[in-house]
Amino acid sequence: MKPLLCVTVTAPTTAELRQRRDAVGDADLVELRLDSVRDPDVAGALAGRKRPVIITCRPQWEGGAFAGSEDERRRLLAEALDLGAEYVDVEWRAGFQDLIARTSGRRIVLSSHDFDMLPIDLVSRLHAMRSTGAEVVKLAMKLTCLADAATLLEIGGSNAGGGLVLVGMGEYGVATRVLAARFGSLWTYAGALEEIGQLSARTLLEDYHLRALDESTAVYGLVGQPIAHSVSPAMFNAAFRAAELNAVYLPMPAVDADDFVRFGRAFFIHGASVTVPFKVALYDRVDEAYSVARRVGAINTIQIQDGRWIGGNTDASGFLHPIQDRVPLRGLRTAILGAGGAARAVAVALASTGASVTVHARNASQSESVAMFTGSLAGPWPPPPDSWDLLVNCTPIGMHPRVDETPLPAEHITGRYVYDLVYNPPTTRLLREAADLGCQTIGGLEMLVAQAHEQFQWWTGTRAPAGIMREAALKRLAEFAHHENHLV
Repeated sequence: MKPLLCVTVTAPTTAELRQRRDAVGDADLVELRLDSVRDPDVAGALAGRKRPVIITCRPQWEGGAFAGSEDERRRLLAEALDLGAEYVDVEWRAGFQDLIARTSGRRIVLSSHDFDMLPIDLVSRLHAMRSTGAEVVKLAMKLTCLADAATLLEIGGSNAGGGLVLVGMGEYGVATRVLAARFGSLWTYAGALEEIGQLSARTLLEDYHLRALDESTAVYGLVGQPIAHSVSPAMFNAAFRAAELNAVYLPMPAVDADDFVRFGRAFFIHGASVTVPFKVALYDRVDEAYSVARRVGAINTIQIQDGRWIGGNTDASGFLHPIQDRVPLRGLRTAILGAGGAARAVAVALASTGASVTVHARNASQSESVAMFTGSLAGPWPPPPDSWDLLVNCTPIGMHPRVDETPLPAEHITGRYVYDLVYNPPTTRLLREAADLGCQTIGGLEMLVAQAHEQFQWWTGTRAPAGIMREAALKRLAEFAHHENHLV
């Protein structure tokens, strides 16, 4: 059975809580957080509901907002049971055994939360909570690494008793929310509690296509850190849907390369995009690398074939796609800023066109290493004035949220062409200042879309529908900008 979608609703008053409850669109359950209102009224919250609800009144000692006495909280939860609420959430640590006995465990969601880490006693905690007879046991734990989700997956897979909801809170827990069926969860939560990693119902339904996911859904994703403002999930999920493929693409922030490998193998992922800072580290962990990746010494793509991890690199060709017909590259003096995996790919790509390539990084030993590996030159930081015709920024400087930064002050921009691999924002400070000085500029979104198309074809054997990825990326970038403007 596919997991249900439960939307969490908070409000300052019971009347507004009821209004927001009724405004919820496509959901199977609504969690009504009575601890968020200043006038908790159980009867008022339940009156006129059109879909099943979970009544929750979370105390402050368990991460909620209810500051009253435990006797008052017990009274509210008991009233919810008496008035026929479909579910009532009771904290395991509260010791409200009388409430569980009241219905012989039926309609009780017995919950336990840890907002700091995945506790070592999780399995024994689950058994103890099960022994109470509660109809549903919910474990919501803060994940401190990507591999923690694999631990929850193992617990869910060994769950023979049913009636379980597993939630990994925080940035590392997206898989637990999107792939809830794999964890054996009865439902997944959506809402506006971003501080614990909740996704909106719209995101789950429209971006990740929650209703269409099943046990055979192929899992792909983006591994990197940070990746919260990446548009890759939007691009690939839109392309999968347009191509009618049973696949989903998730953000996979990792603590380190080994953290991602543990996660990827546990979830039997089909492939992954690789971004900073793991392009070189994961190159060393794949079972095999294609020739371009070997020349670059870094990967940006992983495909799993019969259990073997194959590394590829679409950065080089993706980089050339938007520039090769606009700029005469042969003999052109090019300056690359940065010494990571992207800089390696760009150096190899430019060298293949006959351009003269110099790598510049704050760490001289790193620029020398990249130059030696790619057959380029190593230069000082910053590039001297009048030493280049084409400047390529391969650093994250200027990327959201540090949009006011630039890797090169305007007075150092002396060439004709500036290409910034940063795509969020689409027009960086570097590009704005270069354009003001009369330079021809190219933004990173064009490269991103080009290399993503190659990844899609490598993974699926088919081409992504024309324009779908670019359109999804632009839409997501507009959403980011709108959100940031509302925060100002």
